[in-house]
Amino acid sequence: MFSDNYVINKSQKAFLRKLYLAHLLDEEQHNLLSLQKLTLMPRRTLQDAIAAFVDIGIEVDFVQQGQRHNEGYYRISTWGPISSAWVNSHFEQIKQHIEMVDEPSMVR
Repeated sequence: MFSDNYVINKSQKAFLRKLYLAHLLDEEQHNLLSLQKLTLMPRRTLQDAIAAFVDIGIEVDFVQQGQRHNEGYYRISTWGPISSAWVNSHFEQIKQHIEMVDEPSMVR
């Protein structure tokens, strides 16, 4: 899947983005603000990806800490059918693929 000249399409990139974010949430306590700073992704993209975890079987909870709605962090409760060990071992490759700039000639 990750050969040097392999080009991913838009839906594959969205899938890899979910794996990437799930890995980050599994490694450390993150909220939207910390994810934005770490990934440089827009807030709405992060919200959409986290909400769509359920589409691939990953369950995530928001652990409330404090009075305000945004005080807390996301926690993976189950990876479902996804192998977290596989994601961990391929994390750098996943990261590289989602950070690639989309060019019209590169989309299949």
